[in-house]
Amino acid sequence: MSSLDNLEFVKPADIEAHSFQMISDELAQAGIVLDPENELVVKRVIHTSADFEYAENLVFSQHATTLGVDALKGGCSIVTDTKMAAAGINKRVLGKFGGTVHNFISDADVAAEAKERGLTRSAVCMERAAALGEPLVYAVGNAPTALVRLYEMLQAGQMECPPALIIGVPVGFVNVVESKELICELDVPHIVARGRKGGSNVAAAICNALLYLASGNVRE
Repeated sequence: MSSLDNLEFVKPADIEAHSFQMISDELAQAGIVLDPENELVVKRVIHTSADFEYAENLVFSQHATTLGVDALKGGCSIVTDTKMAAAGINKRVLGKFGGTVHNFISDADVAAEAKERGLTRSAVCMERAAALGEPLVYAVGNAPTALVRLYEMLQAGQMECPPALIIGVPVGFVNVVESKELICELDVPHIVARGRKGGSNVAAAICNALLYLASGNVRE
């Protein structure tokens, strides 16, 4: 008997819906009940990562999902700390609301300034984004230094426009847990993956979940 015989036939157009149903079934079997406001965000992250621990370690400030959706509907743009996160965001949907994706990580002047000041490029990128002087969704999936710099600027009153939402989901070990906890202390809307888990794919998945909620699940 070939392993092919064990495959389940699912029409291409139905694969995502079937996957989400499987996620819902497994959550129900585990006795996990998600907050309805945040349910689709959590499930999209699980869909992206196949990691059910996100049902427990994704934390949301009060009405963060609703505030994020409203910001995107209002034309808010997104800034990311990596090109990978930027590449994964549905720019067609974002563009329909008037927003765009900013990523400064490869800018030569950012690299030069970071080297001169002894900072990471991701930290300088957050400063560049803040200098735009507009509310943004900050989607950080890789660099804890980006979250630390956001925290420092907010605490020092150096941001003309407070973030519409901070998505803090860097992955790794050095200062990852600590940087996320700093964001959880802030009185700004945030979605954070507590612990070491996260990644650029998770940051993009959260952005897309918010965009699909904003668009009524229209993808084009």
